[in-house]
Amino acid sequence: MSAKLGDVLREPTEEALSGSRLAHYISWLAGRGNSFSGYEDLWRWSVSDQIGFWSSLWDYFGIEAETPYDEVLPEEPTMPGARFFKGARLSYVHHALRNFDGDQTVVLAYSQTREPVRLRIGELRDLVARARSGLERLGVREGDRVAAYSPNIPETLVTFLAAASLGAIFSSCAPELGRRSVLDRFSQIEPAVLFAVDGYKFGERDIDRRAELAEIRKGLPSVRHVVHVPYLGGRIDDAIVWDDFVGEPAPLVIDPVPFDHPLYVLYSSGTTGPPKAIVHTHGGILIEHLKNHVLSWDLAPGDRILWFSTTAWMMWNALVSALLCGASIVQLDGNPIYPDLRRQWQLAEETGASFFGVSSTYLMACKREGIRPASELDFSKLRQLCCAGSPLPIDGFVYACEELGPGAMLNVGSGGTDICSGIVQGNPLLPVYAGEISGRALGVAAFAYDAAGRPVTDELGELVITRPLPSMPLGFWNDPGNARYEAAYFSHYPGVWRHGDWVCFRPRGSSIVSGRSDATLNRGGVRLGTSEFYAVLADMGEVDDSLVVHLEDASGGAGELLLFVRLADGVVLSDELRAGIAKALREQLSPRHVPDSILAVPAVPYTLTGKKLEVPVKRLLQGADPSTVASVDALADPDALRFYVELADRRSGARARAEA
Repeated sequence: MSAKLGDVLREPTEEALSGSRLAHYISWLAGRGNSFSGYEDLWRWSVSDQIGFWSSLWDYFGIEAETPYDEVLPEEPTMPGARFFKGARLSYVHHALRNFDGDQTVVLAYSQTREPVRLRIGELRDLVARARSGLERLGVREGDRVAAYSPNIPETLVTFLAAASLGAIFSSCAPELGRRSVLDRFSQIEPAVLFAVDGYKFGERDIDRRAELAEIRKGLPSVRHVVHVPYLGGRIDDAIVWDDFVGEPAPLVIDPVPFDHPLYVLYSSGTTGPPKAIVHTHGGILIEHLKNHVLSWDLAPGDRILWFSTTAWMMWNALVSALLCGASIVQLDGNPIYPDLRRQWQLAEETGASFFGVSSTYLMACKREGIRPASELDFSKLRQLCCAGSPLPIDGFVYACEELGPGAMLNVGSGGTDICSGIVQGNPLLPVYAGEISGRALGVAAFAYDAAGRPVTDELGELVITRPLPSMPLGFWNDPGNARYEAAYFSHYPGVWRHGDWVCFRPRGSSIVSGRSDATLNRGGVRLGTSEFYAVLADMGEVDDSLVVHLEDASGGAGELLLFVRLADGVVLSDELRAGIAKALREQLSPRHVPDSILAVPAVPYTLTGKKLEVPVKRLLQGADPSTVASVDALADPDALRFYVELADRRSGARARAEA
């Protein structure tokens, strides 16, 4: 199958149009006197009548509060500072554990470090009760911080739910993060208790983290207790062992807290400076994730979701929130492509996943490898394949649709840690368009703004949100007067959230996200999204991966456009190949897309969550100190930046010689 941008690859199924949770919600609204001509009409209502929309979700999902809310939102809310459901007292944990009966399986955990673990609802509730009691014995109270240096395993889930049940604030870092990255994050929130594994297995390698943990403990004087989660088999001195920590039976107690009480702290990637400690709330995450997971992802009781994530990525928090819908979750720890790329597809089949989430990077790797899961495996239970993390090329859309059964849909989305959810994405009622994200998420007033702050259609602009959302952060931790928070999102367009992505919205509501706006190229006043380059190069068999940066000319000239390519095995960057790349970019995009230089590189650097380091590479080449542009511990391959550091040194030396 071949396609061009905007082609319809898949229409909604009849079953989705009548039987999806979104279709049921629309029918429910009609019974309350609200009828809509289609999804776009529903979206317009959701952002124009915020009080009506968010209160409808409260009722539709049967949100239970010990104390009811006084008001949904002020009549004329402002950003930042808008507060939803003022006066309500509730708990995220209560809603995460309420939708299961009997002996249902709620967690299936797969790991390369130990045998699979299955938790039924009674076992999960019992462990949460025991862990909460353990925290109370350690003196943890409402408002204290509980940190986990642990992978995506049941103990991390239990720790989070237990901490949140008593109003403590949870935060996690994956154990692959090194000392500096962990301290950059946890030192900001000053945790009282630290949960940690001794190590883990990654593929066939044993990774001992006890030396890193010792350094982390030294750098966190606030930590009063360490709880050791035995995993690899090593011993951690001066720590409480997990089995002892949860050794005392206890009743399950869940304390309600104000709607805006902090639930957990997430962090920005840490590639361009100190990570932002982003504070999310019980109520904001509860209602946002119910909306997202039920109405976009179509999760319902009895469903099962598999989405590989480390505990350092917001997708871990999104995975856990499937419990809010009565869906079970699959936890996966270790090397997600061990022993090969087929592993995640095989696990989706083995667990009977009805929802399977992947990154764009993983999906394109499977395509390049020639993996054909639809012909190799049984995906009869799969209803959605969700893809996020970075822009997906057109041929990635085509590949995914070819690998889905007739009853399943592709849901490509884009959002962020900042709101811990999606901004633009698909849903069961929207077609799948080649190279485009199908629509805007309900309740999200997302638009593209030009430099003057005017909304634009059919051209690239800054992705903005013009109305508040419940899951917008309470703020950043330890940010007096919200100075960093306001500078991060509201300094560019006062009163409007600037997300930091380039986006192009089509008149029908679909969109193309073209990468981070601070990495976007500007040649002669024309803005070019980096994903446009990558889409063209993804079709060239000689190129395995690529990265593009634009170095502006301080004197106002055209600047320098650099394209870095990682070549396929055995391929040499000849003059002929350079000419072929330039020709493809010129013909498929424009003459402005032709780079000034094309360089072969040994690796393209990525963060641990699969994002290319366009901005750090650009800053390196502009002369920034390498130690300030990226945290090595936040990189998927710490050596991947070495070439660019050496190139920056050579360029700096050449400039110095020329000026002399």
